[in-house]
Order: sequence, then structure tokens, then C-alpha cells
Amino acid sequence: MAELRLGPLLRYVDADADADAGANATIWIEADGPCEATVRTATGAAGSARTWRVAGHHYALITVTGLVPGTDDPYEVALDGRPVWPPPDSPFPPSVIRVRAAGGPPLRLAFGSCRWAAKPDGDDDPVGPDALDALAQRLAGAPAGERPDVLLLLGDQVYADETSAGIREQLAGRRDIADPDGPGGQIADYEEYTLLYYESWLDPEVRWLLSTVPSCMIFDDHDVIDDWNTSDAWQREIRATSWWHERITGGLMSYWVHQHLGNLAPAELAADPLFKAVRAADDGTAPVREFAERADADVTSVRWSFRRDFGRVRLLMADSRCARVLAEDRRAMLDAGEWKWLREQMLDDPGSYDHLLLGSSLPWLLPPAIHDAEAWNAALCGGAKGARWARAGERIRQAADLEHWAAFPRSFTALTELIAEVGRGPEAPATICVLSGDVHHAYIAEPRWTEPVASRVLQLTCSPMHNSIPGVMRAGFRFGWSRGGRALGRLLRRHGRAGRPAVRWDLTGGPWFGNQVMTLTLGGRDEAHVLLEQASEGGLREAASTGFV
Repeated sequence: MAELRLGPLLRYVDADADADAGANATIWIEADGPCEATVRTATGAAGSARTWRVAGHHYALITVTGLVPGTDDPYEVALDGRPVWPPPDSPFPPSVIRVRAAGGPPLRLAFGSCRWAAKPDGDDDPVGPDALDALAQRLAGAPAGERPDVLLLLGDQVYADETSAGIREQLAGRRDIADPDGPGGQIADYEEYTLLYYESWLDPEVRWLLSTVPSCMIFDDHDVIDDWNTSDAWQREIRATSWWHERITGGLMSYWVHQHLGNLAPAELAADPLFKAVRAADDGTAPVREFAERADADVTSVRWSFRRDFGRVRLLMADSRCARVLAEDRRAMLDAGEWKWLREQMLDDPGSYDHLLLGSSLPWLLPPAIHDAEAWNAALCGGAKGARWARAGERIRQAADLEHWAAFPRSFTALTELIAEVGRGPEAPATICVLSGDVHHAYIAEPRWTEPVASRVLQLTCSPMHNSIPGVMRAGFRFGWSRGGRALGRLLRRHGRAGRPAVRWDLTGGPWFGNQVMTLTLGGRDEAHVLLEQASEGGLREAASTGFV
């Protein structure tokens, strides 16, 4: 008899559904063997799917139909007709599927990034309480209270390059992690990636949270390796190693299985040729592997970005890692096809949404001194000061992690201009918010254009959920916003002959340091509110709260 190995994860849920039409949701699970997975709710909504196999693991993504808008509908999961979720001894409330009704209360979106499931140095955890655990504990303690309508995980869901003592012990049972020609205690292949997801998603609080709050996810560098796709030189060096091909292939395969599929609506899943092929095959490993190898070799062949509409809130999640163009003379954060897609989605029927959310794991607006340092470095690497400075610039780029939007100046300018274009349009949304993580602190920044923009535009950055930041980096981020930092940035720009940014911006909140989660509340055109909460031994505590329309 098959057992539930991982999940369930509640992923897609129809938003603002019509009561007469009903609503759909998708639920992802891993079982320990082939079986028929069924989901049934208290009101009779149901769905079932046969598991499909990748690398010896058995998964299902079940579409549940017939859900009633405006309800919290408890559900159970059965494998071959035998109930496996919720566990009979669960200390948590029932997992529910909440479907928003059209014209319902304001939308609540919680987001953040960068979560160690366990600290790499061992089980002792000096980085403090986990914000995702704390969020789960609060929701479990008050199941009828306010809760997010969706959870946005903006990268570094797992750490393939900073593994815990427990993971390294398991890796040592498979191979020689002391081999100098191998990846050492880092993740090597698909099977080892599954260990990371077990470590992260079997955490009891997080497992329950992901079973009852819909989630959207996008990768960042540590899901594969620190500073993934920093530059063309970085990519040549890493591809020359004996272990990289299997690492990146396993990383993209596991991302497609564990994270990407759940981002898609049922209609998109039904039309996806790879998902069709995997479900039809006795063993789907070969087509998923070929897809992952192609995604790494040709960034134009795959789209990881996706769109979700929550009533009159539009979310565009952009792939700012795998879609990069790294050739120095064409360096871009997004390839031409990805950029075309993003532009089309932002300009598609603008009067149909009141709030536009751009999800990018990497911040668009950094502390100004850091932005200018990255623009200076990009100019050096591009040859503005000659070959010697270009070589030095590449060493600095890799050592200092200078690979955000600012390090792709043409892409930064293009995104800035596109945001302004949407914000000045005849049907401009009330707000445009760029949601980001990565930098292990939280802040709110607001741009200032020479020509006014009608929409309120904000950079909202929240990171980490559970990680650390050295004191020297805290000081550096604070300095980056200071008058002295801005002056240093201007000197660097002049030295590198880098132009001024296409926009100026100010810090309007933060910086805040700690394990934290940020929640946006959006309703109509006149309600937009951001709340930052930090994890403490007593749970989540409010660190900042402000309205911005």
C-alpha cells in the first residue's frame, strides 16, 4: 500500500470565482509508490490523478473541481482509496481550500525568501526563529482568523550549496564527499535534491502551512548554487568542472517537479507538452531530463516566468536567474522572448487590474551606493576602462556578488521605463509593487521620476525567512542608503563612465534585519497596506505597518 511521502501542497486556487461556475484548485503530493491519488472536500468537490514517475519517485498533481467560492472547505487525501491526510494524530486544524468569491474582502499576499530548513553548521540554530514556522503557528492557533490568500516564495526555497549536517551525513552514505573533484558536501544530482525538499517541507509546521495556504514559487541562486549565472566568465568556469552538468540538470529537473508545475493553472497544465509526456510515460525521467538540459543550454527554449490574476490584482513572477543573457556585449537580465512576454503581460488590458505586482527574486532598487557599485563594475567588465580593468572587474563581480538588476544596466533601464510607461498610461493601476528577496534584510524604497507617474510605485524587499547576515553586511547596507554612500557611488560611476540611473529613489522604510515575512493587503483602488512581521520566541511581532494609497 502506498504511503504519503511529501505534501500535500495546495498550489493553484481559482481567485474571485463566480459562484455558479464553481472553482478549481491543484494539490501536489509525492507517494512512495505508484497509486491513484484522490482529494475530496467536505462539500463534495473532488479530483483524482494517477501518479507519474521521475527518477524513481512517484508524484501527482491533482486538479480539484467543483469548489464553492466564498468557503473554507476542509479536504482529505487518499491513496488507492485509503485516507492518508490529515494524519489521525495531527495537532493542527484541518487543511482547507479557501476559494475567494468575486467582490470578497481585500486580497492578502504574504511573501519572503531565503529559508534554511536547518543551519548548515548543524542543528544548533543561532539565527533565531523561523518566520515561516511562526506564521504557521499563528494560523494554526487561530484557524478562523485572518490568513494570507497566497504565499509567495521568492527564491532559495532550498540551499543546494549550503547543506546541513544531517544532509551531509546522508550524502556521505551515497558518495565520497571528500573527493576534491566532486561537489563535496553540496548537492550533486536529482536524488540528492529530493533530500533537501524532504528536510524543508517535512517540517511539521511548514508542511501544514503549505497544505492549507496556496503558494507561488520562483527559484533564486541557492536553489542551484550561489551567484548562479553571474556572468559569462562564471558560467565558463563552472561548466568546466566534472560535476556541474549533473548538478544543474538535477536542479532544474527537481525545480520543475517540486515548484514550477504548481505555479500553473489547470488549463496551462493541460496544454503543457512536457506534463502530458510525463503523465503518459511509464517513466518520465528521460523527457524531464532532456527538458532540463535544454533549459540550461538555451535559455530561450523555456519559460519559468508565470502570471496569476487574483481578481483585480495581477501578479507577474519573472525568472531573473535562468533567463539571463550573459555574453558581455549583450548582457541582459531577461532574454528577448522573456522580455517580450513581460511587457505584453504588463500592458495586457491594463484597465482590468487595480494593482500590479512584479515578483523578482532580486531587487530592482538596491541601496543607491550598492546600485552604483554594480553599475560601475558592469562598465568595467564591459571594457569601459580597458582589458586590465575588465579582468579586475570580473574578479570583483564574482567575489562581491555584484549580479542584481543594477549589474545589467540596460535591463535596469528597460524595466524602469516599462514601469513608468504602465504607471503613466490612461488606465494606470493604483499601485505597482516590485516584490523581492535575496539580500537578507527588508526595506521599502520609492522611485522619483522627472515626469510624474500616476501609479504609486514601490520596491518591497523581504528577506530572509530563516537565515543570517554578518554584522559587516548590515553596516554595508545601512551605509548604502546614507549620504556618504551616495557620494561614494557617484565617484564610482564617474570612474567607470557609467551613466546616472534612469530614476532616483529614496528609502521610505527600513532597513530591517531579522527573520521576517511581509504581507500586502490590496482592495479596490483605494486600499493598499504593507505589514512587516519578524519572528521572535513568542511568534511573529509587528515591525512596521503602513498604507500607501
